[in-house]
Amino acid sequence: MSHRIFSGIQPTGTLHVGNYFGAVRRWAALQNDMECVFSVVDYHAITVEIDPARLRAAGRSMCLDLIACGIDPERSILFLQSAVREHTELAWILGCVTSYGDLSRMTQFKDKSAASAFVSAGLFCYPVLQAADILLYRADGVPVGEDQVQHLELSRRIARRFNSRYGELFPEPEPSVGKGARIMSLADPTIKMSKSAGEQHYIGVMEDEVSIRKKLRSAVTDLGLSPGAEMSPGVANLFEILELAAEASGDTAVARELRCEFEAGKLMYSRLKDEVFDALMGVLRPIRKRREELERTSDVEEILASGATRARALARETIDEVRARVGLG
Repeated sequence: MSHRIFSGIQPTGTLHVGNYFGAVRRWAALQNDMECVFSVVDYHAITVEIDPARLRAAGRSMCLDLIACGIDPERSILFLQSAVREHTELAWILGCVTSYGDLSRMTQFKDKSAASAFVSAGLFCYPVLQAADILLYRADGVPVGEDQVQHLELSRRIARRFNSRYGELFPEPEPSVGKGARIMSLADPTIKMSKSAGEQHYIGVMEDEVSIRKKLRSAVTDLGLSPGAEMSPGVANLFEILELAAEASGDTAVARELRCEFEAGKLMYSRLKDEVFDALMGVLRPIRKRREELERTSDVEEILASGATRARALARETIDEVRARVGLG
């Protein structure tokens, strides 16, 4: 089992249920077993144009969201990436042991650059900074979604190249892909739930209940059922959300009943959607209540400053060793 993990989340947009079930809920559970370093990765957010005031506010808001979801800043290190400048220093050094060919083959770069008129060098080099985020803390485990496995494999290759050239320093981080790592869009279940795809494609953890119910009721399913028919992507996605929410509450009876109805060709999608809503709100309401309390009682600046101090101590130790090995300073 890994003794230290690192994971990060961008601050832009809304924390959605795909983030929660695919990542944040797992982060909270991992705090019981190992040393955890969690970062709100605001350097990554500026690979596309974003209003500075919005970015600054979003970073602090995401911190409170994470705490409301169970991240404990006393047990884990929680901080803003930009508060620890060693991230960018290490990214430059690691960029010098990263091949252009590796970066040009990254699937996410191809997808994002194809949809943009202006493609920044930052978007191209994004995986190197991601590797620096992980290796700076010498993390040997990274909880990731399926779409990030390619990036983590590059981080492992970068660590290997650095170690080969300058001597063993970085562990090669192992991926941990958990259940619920790939919840799909309600409007288009062929793509992953994402903020960037538009509001109809995700359910926000803090979103208004009326809006959530409306999105679920209009979720894509299929045209009909017959006994033994293969489950469509939209229906499978609704079951995924239902079963994750039911598992969190400890009551999976309804989910099992609805699966039996589906297999018999008797399932009413309207009931499935209503049960998804009820199960999901059973998970989200306590989080939202906690978030409201944090807004009133917590000093987010103090939390982030404390986390940055702890992160900086680890980062400084690593960067001093890196600089010595490569002949800097």
